[in-house]
Order: sequence, then C-alpha cells, then structure tokens
Amino acid sequence: METLLARHSAKLCDIGMAISAIITLVVIVLALVFFATEWLSIDLVALLAMTTLAVTGVISPQESISGFSNSATITVAFMFVISEALLKTGALQHLAHYISGLFTKDYRLGVLTMMLLIAFFSAFINNTPVVAVFIPVMIQIAYRTGIPATKLLIPLSFASILGGCCTLIGTSTNILVSGIAESNGLPGFSMFQLLPMGLVFLVIGVLYISFIGIRLLPNRRSSENLKEKFGMRDYIAEIQLTEGAVDNGKRIMDSMLVNDIDMDIIGIQRHGLIYPVPAGDFILEGGDIIKVRCNIEKIKTLKERVKIIADSSLVVGSDDLLGKETSLIELVVTADSPLESKTLKELDFRHRFRAIPLAIRHREEILHEGLYNVPLKAGDVVLMEVKNHFLEQLKQMEAQSEAPFVLLSEDRTWDFHRRQFMIVAILTTIMILLASLEIVPILLGVLTVACLLVLSKCMSMKEVYRAINWKIIFLLAGSLSIGTAMKNSGLDLVFSGLITDNLGVWGPIAILSGLYLGTSLITEIMSNNATAALFAPIAIAIANDLGMSPLPFLMAVTFAASNGYMTPIGYQTNTMVFSAGNYRFTDFTRVGVAMNLVFWLLASLLIPVFYPF
Repeated sequence: METLLARHSAKLCDIGMAISAIITLVVIVLALVFFATEWLSIDLVALLAMTTLAVTGVISPQESISGFSNSATITVAFMFVISEALLKTGALQHLAHYISGLFTKDYRLGVLTMMLLIAFFSAFINNTPVVAVFIPVMIQIAYRTGIPATKLLIPLSFASILGGCCTLIGTSTNILVSGIAESNGLPGFSMFQLLPMGLVFLVIGVLYISFIGIRLLPNRRSSENLKEKFGMRDYIAEIQLTEGAVDNGKRIMDSMLVNDIDMDIIGIQRHGLIYPVPAGDFILEGGDIIKVRCNIEKIKTLKERVKIIADSSLVVGSDDLLGKETSLIELVVTADSPLESKTLKELDFRHRFRAIPLAIRHREEILHEGLYNVPLKAGDVVLMEVKNHFLEQLKQMEAQSEAPFVLLSEDRTWDFHRRQFMIVAILTTIMILLASLEIVPILLGVLTVACLLVLSKCMSMKEVYRAINWKIIFLLAGSLSIGTAMKNSGLDLVFSGLITDNLGVWGPIAILSGLYLGTSLITEIMSNNATAALFAPIAIAIANDLGMSPLPFLMAVTFAASNGYMTPIGYQTNTMVFSAGNYRFTDFTRVGVAMNLVFWLLASLLIPVFYPF
C-alpha cells in the first residue's frame, strides 16, 4: 500500500511539475511578445509575469516578492543614486564639450576618443544618463563640423554598451546575473572579474567602429531647418475671428477650435501685439488673428462651422512659424522615462512644459495629427514650440540623472561644482577599491556611499528617491521571479537538456557557444535584464548537467545579454539614439551584425580561457 501511495504521489508530482512548466513557458512566451511589441511597458510586463506565476502556484507569494530584497536589485537601485550624484556635479557635461574640437581636426580621432571616454564612464555609472548627456553634444558637433549626426550617435551608444561590460557595476545586467548566482549558492562576480573579456570586446569594438563601422554608417544629413525636417510646411495656418464668431469671448480651453476641431493655438496677434503660446484661460476676442497648427481637412471643417476671414485669404503653410519670443525645440524621450507609454494629454503637456507639440517622430514615421493621443515611446522625438523664458527650466529638468527627456537644437552651458565632484569621486573610488579587494561587499559599499553623499549635502533624500529608476527595479524583481519559476517547475532542466543533447557531442565549448548565441539573439528583441534572468538559470543547470564550473556559462549569458547591436531595441541606449539620429532600423543591422558575429566567435574561444570550465 505504501509503495502504491508513493508511486501515486510521484505521478501527481510529475503532473504538477509538467503543469507548472507549461504555465512558466506560456508566461515567458507572452512576456517575450510584449517586450518585443512594446504593447505594455516592460516593468508592467515583469509585474504581470510575477503575479501570474504566484497566482497559479508556480512560485510562492514569498518567492514572488523576493526579487525586491535581492542584493542585485538593491545594489542597482543605489548605483542610480551614485550616478545621479556624479551628473549633478556637472563634471561629465563639462568634459563632454572639450572633445568637440577633436572632430574638426580628425573625425576618426574624435570618434576614437569619444568612444573611449564614454566607455570609461559607462564602466562605473549607469550608461543611460551618460548617453543622455552626450546626445545633444554630438548633435551640436554635427552642426558645427558638418559631420552627419548618423556618423556619431551609433558609435556613442555602442561605446556605452562596451564600457558597461567591463565591470560588475557597469550595467544592471552584470549585477543581476551575479545576484542570480548568489541566490543559487554560487559565488557572485567580483568587481573586475568581467574585465579580461570586457577589455577584448572594448578594444575590438572601438577599432571596428573607428575603421570599418564608420564606413557602414549612413551619410544621412538631417536638415537644420526643423520645419523641413519634420514636414511642418503644410501644417501652420492663420485665421481671424470676426465679431460674430462662436469663439468670441471664450477661453481657449473652451473654444470650438480646440475642443471640436482639435486645433492647437500656438499664437495670437491682437492690436499689433503678439501673444506666443497663450495660456488655456486666455480670452479670445473678435479681430484676433490666431495662428494654429492644423491640416487642410481641419481648415475645411472650420470653414463649414464658422465664418472666417484672413488678411487676404486663408494662409496655409505660412513660413512665419516662430515669433521673437518662442523657439523650436526637439525633445527626445529617454529610455525608462516617466513619459513612456503616456500620451501628451495624460502628461498635461502644454501646461507642464509650457509648449505646443507640432510633430512627433516615432521610429521612421513622422506624426502630425492626434499628437495628444499618441503614447510616447523611448527614442521618440517631439518637435515643440516653447516660450524662450521657459527654456532654462526645461534644461534644469534635463540635467537630472533620470531626466524624462533630452533636448536637442539648443546650445547649453553647464556649471561645474568642483567640491561636490571631489567628494563623489573620492567616495566612489574608495568603494570600488574596497569591493575589488573583497574587503566590503558591493551592496554595503553602495549603501554607505549613498548615505555619505546625503550627509555631505551632495544629495538630498528627495533627490535620492528621484534618482532611483523604479522602472528598472520593478523589471529586475519581476525578471528574478521568472528565474525562480523556471527552477521550481524544472523548465531550466528541460532547456539545458535540449542544449546539451544537441550540442554536447561537440564538447563544452560548443554548448557555451550555443548558449551565447541564443542569449544574443533573444536580447535583440527583449529587455537585456529579462533575457539574462531567463538564461542564467539555464546556464547553471547546464553546468550542473556537465559537472563543470558554472562561471564560464554565466559569463556567456552576461556578455551576450548586454552586447546587443543589431537592432535599435536590442539595448536601451540604441533606442535613445535611434530617432535622435534620424536612423532607420536597417542602419543598426548593417553595422551591428558583424559586431555580434565577431563577439560570438571571440566569446566562444576566449571565455573558456579567461574563465575555465
């Protein structure tokens, strides 16, 4: 009887494991679809995956939230604080403008120097704000030197990725894989354990871009005339209200022009005076000449609804787009920006930014209509008309580490706070040294530095809360729950078995090579952190299957998850420069395919050398 019960229990256990594995696989596939299509924000996808796995019993409620207390998640959170403190000093912004002179002397030398500089900083602070700081600098260099921006921004993004692969704190992916290793009872990565392979990638990558990649980059020059660049010539019109017009005496926010026909009023001329970007409570009067953003269809609709006269006839496509008190500005939505997935209407864009949106460049498409209802994505460029006196406030918002946007088309100067920089630099250097010598764990190091930065008044607690990129934190926590589900359901063993069964006959190097290639391909369409969380448990299971050290397999996952060069969605910095540089999807593929292939071969040959089986 006991034998029968044991067999029955084992059978039920097997059925339960199979159901759990199926549920986990379905969750992973759906997450992959949502990550690739951007239908939902990546943090929400991770939370939905975490909740689904807990509700279905694949992981326990405690396991579902354990990612929030994982050392990797906490370390990443406070690394954002240190990055914010450094950027707040103005040192990086100040330094960025000194390299512009190199491009006028020698373009290739300028690219080489810029990439090495970006790589150095990205090795120690989050690379997203580094790229955000340098995007407008590269745009201005393009304007001054005549070098197309398309020749500068992809090298900028690639350099930040290469630098992030050199140290434990270079990117959240490295910290995440290290944390997954520790949660499985394995040693985590040391500060510079990635450096040997990372340096190989850095040297080869920089040389490839400097001498071969720049020839493959498009020679596509963006028009310096923003009206032409965004196709605005047919979307500005002037109308004049008669005394009997239905909008006479109404506030702009209540007018038929705004509510019924969905026009944007970007200026009003009254008795010889100009009112640029008037507020929503501005009262319209008969005789007002109103400058609106619209199209021909809206003009036709307007003619049918009210009686309008113009100075001689209705003016469509007027060249007089700007007044003396306003400027045209391009705003680029940064990766993980709070603007992502929100519409301009939800953001109260006009009131919050004191600006009128004129067009949105999304990927390769330029949108002119329904702008207030378009969900923004990372990399989108918004063309807007803004009052000159509000520009400084926009620049202050941009100067934050986790700024929601990057401004283009405007020169700017940065204040350099030497005392704050020395404090941040000394504390960060001490932290890196102590962590490298394994005297202090990296988690304790970043927590201590964050506290000291507040005590030294380099940061306020309000700035600490604002500096942490909560979207990434939620993504990490949710991604870790997927790894736990794979382990609980046995799905990691299934995947590891498939890899070892098909590649094992060629030896462990072939298995490692296949693992790197699979991770590299998935990361091109999925978040690099989610990809790492998916493949790290498989790497550990493969090592256990083979009876070998898991370190080389974990290193393969770590490097492959971050080295995404073939698509603009392969890594968040690629997404940021995509629209800002007026790139096409295929531009990344043309330059990045060779890098991915070369890195795959290098990883297959050298990872076993630097990190033996």
